[in-house]
Amino acid sequence: MNDKTFLPRAGETDSAPQSSLTLQTLPAVDRLLNQPFALEAATIHGRTLVKRAIVDVLASARTRLAASPADVITSDQLHSTITDRIVRALAPQLRPVFNLTGTVIHTNLGRSPLPEAAIEALVTAARHPVTIEYDLASGARGERDHITEALLCELTGAEAATVVNNNAAAVLLALSALAGGREVPVSRGELVEIGGSFRIPDIMQSAGCKLVEVGTTNRTHLRDFETAINDRTALLARIHTSNFEVVGFTSMPSEADLATLAHSRNIALMVDLGSGALVPYERYGLPHEPMPQESMKAGADIVTFSGDKLLGGPQTGIVTGHKDLIAKIRRHPLKRALRCDKLIVGALEAVLRTYRNHLDDPAELARHLPVLRLLSRPQSDIKQIGERLLATTQHALHSIASVTLHAALSQIGSGSLPVERLDSWALVLTPFGKRSGRTVQALEAALRQLPTPVIGRITDGAVWLDLRTLENETAFAAQLPLLVVQ
Repeated sequence: MNDKTFLPRAGETDSAPQSSLTLQTLPAVDRLLNQPFALEAATIHGRTLVKRAIVDVLASARTRLAASPADVITSDQLHSTITDRIVRALAPQLRPVFNLTGTVIHTNLGRSPLPEAAIEALVTAARHPVTIEYDLASGARGERDHITEALLCELTGAEAATVVNNNAAAVLLALSALAGGREVPVSRGELVEIGGSFRIPDIMQSAGCKLVEVGTTNRTHLRDFETAINDRTALLARIHTSNFEVVGFTSMPSEADLATLAHSRNIALMVDLGSGALVPYERYGLPHEPMPQESMKAGADIVTFSGDKLLGGPQTGIVTGHKDLIAKIRRHPLKRALRCDKLIVGALEAVLRTYRNHLDDPAELARHLPVLRLLSRPQSDIKQIGERLLATTQHALHSIASVTLHAALSQIGSGSLPVERLDSWALVLTPFGKRSGRTVQALEAALRQLPTPVIGRITDGAVWLDLRTLENETAFAAQLPLLVVQ
């Protein structure tokens, strides 16, 4: 193993001189395992982990000394490096961070934070046997979809509903079950690509159906769909362009018109909403986002949307629609492969109950749902956070960077309302000295090395820490004195 961070070289330590180890005098694994520092670590963390760390560090030391025999390695340095290796091995890969990027629903940082009710449901499901597929009334086997189906139907107006592990899976499953081997007309302006180079045409191909492109990128008319329908057409598909927007000379038939056309030809209309809001976002001073209940009312037969974006729940793909179509989707073999486990089902149920309980009280709903609370946070409140933290941050970084408070623009994220920006405030950290990209990169990297990593964004030669999503000011400020820029 080549560990570039292994040990300080000669002259790089202030410790008292010690006898240096050579390639021939490096201690054996068993000898190190019996040293007090290793015995103590093994008692706490297990002998296997400690032995693995010793083996790796010794391998790195041999490689280094073989290449540079003049290098100095002392016993204390060897022990310290082993201890560091143990600490690194114990650190989980999935770690909490401060998301100060300015993107509220950040795909790379887990999207929407869950409400406390959902967290409690997760813990309960993890700790206890639960009725994930057991009917208490009859004492017989139950259906896991039934845990959330009634709530989804109540909130969306659908006849039935099913849940899978994300919205891409929901689209794939619905198309496979309802359109496999047949044609699906889609407007060219809706052939979107979502994160990870996952494209609608690819989903269509994977589902075994033939994509029929109609219209143009900016203008598609009802007659384009009408012309495309034939005896091989399974359904019409409408894809909400949640991650981009075409403006100017545009045209697209309404969902109601598409539904009327589809039903006149005895086929279904499927609508993919992507983000999936369950309440009017204009209540919170944000632009309107299409809701599944609106699509159902317009005549859509199947509607798919995400549970972990604007809805504010765990990662899920939700399919609502007519009973006969949902039943067909449930019978498809992919349904079992894409189903959610008890943790996700429990968390989603808790989130849906929160909506049902507070649907008519926007303020109370936002108080319980973090995603709504953060997106609707007043700019004045965010500025007050910055004013409270400014002096503390300046003091902690006095030798590293200047710190100022600036107005900023946040974004919703995860493809939701892509052109909209939210007024916010940010702490702006400008490194002293040359404002080179390397210096700014070093500061940004140092923030990521804090006990709870701070994730910001680099703009105009400075690190911007957008405060819209910062709720634990005390924990953020407490670790700033630990910042070390290499």
